[in-house]
Amino acid sequence: MNPISDYDGEVLVRTARTVLTEYLKTGKRIMLSDEVRSMFSFNSGVFVTLNEGEDLRGCIGFPTPDRKLYQSLMDASIASATEDPRFPPVRYEELDKISFEVSVLTPPDVIKVHDPSQYPTMIKVGRDGLIVRWKFGSGLLLPQVPVEYGWNEEEFLAHTCEKAGAPRDCWKQNGTMILRFEGIVFKETRPQGPIIRVNL
Repeated sequence: MNPISDYDGEVLVRTARTVLTEYLKTGKRIMLSDEVRSMFSFNSGVFVTLNEGEDLRGCIGFPTPDRKLYQSLMDASIASATEDPRFPPVRYEELDKISFEVSVLTPPDVIKVHDPSQYPTMIKVGRDGLIVRWKFGSGLLLPQVPVEYGWNEEEFLAHTCEKAGAPRDCWKQNGTMILRFEGIVFKETRPQGPIIRVNL
């Protein structure tokens, strides 16, 4: 994965805000500058998270590196505000109260174990994000989520199973696939404020 500098992170977060602001104001997608396109022309997964104070206001992304980062960033920025089924769509007037967070993801790896009871020893809270895949779907939680809630590895697995619409102990079943990935996270310290790298 390309190293992401603090300057890159600042550009990513500002770009997410600019893209969404213009979209909510005019209904149009902006053309990104040549500089931004060339900076982020490598393939990568990405999530955009919108927070209002301490509360989540929207979070959508693309876990796999199927497309150029700048393309996925644009789509995730708009989708986080307009397509998260947990929340009503964000209105333009709300943007002054919302802070933006961008997570650039490493490609997900399947965790291979002989026995599902080994999974908690194979993941690390504060480093890994998780994807749970089972027969009826999949769910994903970003690396910062268990840190924010103070979960241990087993709780992290259980909550990711819930996100997938599965029983909390689904990770203990042989047919369940667990994948892990890492994230590089940047966020505004307050709406339109300074942007920092989040040390998980």
